[in-house]
Amino acid sequence: MDDPCLPPIENPKKPDVAAPPQACDSHFHIFGPVSRFPYSPERAYTPPEAPLEALLALHARLGFERGVVVQGNAHGTDCSAVMDALEREPRRLRAIAIVGDTTPRAELKRMADAGVRALRFHHAPRQPGRFSSQGIAAFEKLAPHMADCGLHAQFFMDARELPALLPSLRNWKQPVVLDHFGSTQADEGTAAPGFEMLRNFLGEGRIWVKISGAYRVSDRYPDYDDARPLHEALVRTNPDHLLWGTDWPHPRLDRNMPDTGHLLDLFNAWTPDARVRRKILIENPARLYGFENSAAKT
Repeated sequence: MDDPCLPPIENPKKPDVAAPPQACDSHFHIFGPVSRFPYSPERAYTPPEAPLEALLALHARLGFERGVVVQGNAHGTDCSAVMDALEREPRRLRAIAIVGDTTPRAELKRMADAGVRALRFHHAPRQPGRFSSQGIAAFEKLAPHMADCGLHAQFFMDARELPALLPSLRNWKQPVVLDHFGSTQADEGTAAPGFEMLRNFLGEGRIWVKISGAYRVSDRYPDYDDARPLHEALVRTNPDHLLWGTDWPHPRLDRNMPDTGHLLDLFNAWTPDARVRRKILIENPARLYGFENSAAKT
């Protein structure tokens, strides 16, 4: 098991420009409190507690009115903390869950009714043992129930592994979302084969991409300037299928903890077109996650 990470930033800088009304933080985690929601004994890392109350305080500081909480490895397939957050903030939050591959349809339907919009899977053969064991095989088992419940699929995977996923998507009609730039490494540039594959799939509208976690694809703390070309290339390719999130509280980092307010500043600087920022922060997540009062009407 990894050593505990540094604690989350409790007082990040206020961004130079706050998120606009109805903006959605499309990727973050909630951990604990452990007294109510214990960590999994099989977890790959031990994060600091990051409860709902801390998340809401962060969002108030940054300006986010909506959010999508993503189940983290530390809680395994026990989504109690996520479901509690949905129950307490049903209008504000949606969720991405990780479940066991034998989860029955009735349970997935209950979760979908509560605000879960997708299941998350990990396909990371280049990093064995670091992530959830729920991978492509689990997706294939759960896919029929997911389709019945209107749940889409979110994958943490290296874009170079997309060909391995294609056979499983042959009859899949729901969206497919890739985390964190498809795990492309910024120092390899936009001509890297994995990134070119990511752009092709995105351009064809076959996938959605979260342009979040720049610090996970770049080592150039704190501004991650080599990730900016990746961001800009994906925006040029298909801004209608992009999402952005803070990835708070930035689990599994033991150094160079990013300031969440600064990450929003970088997003704004790298996305100078206000219309495109609106798509990524408001319109796209409203459409994909089913928030009420569509942003198109505002």
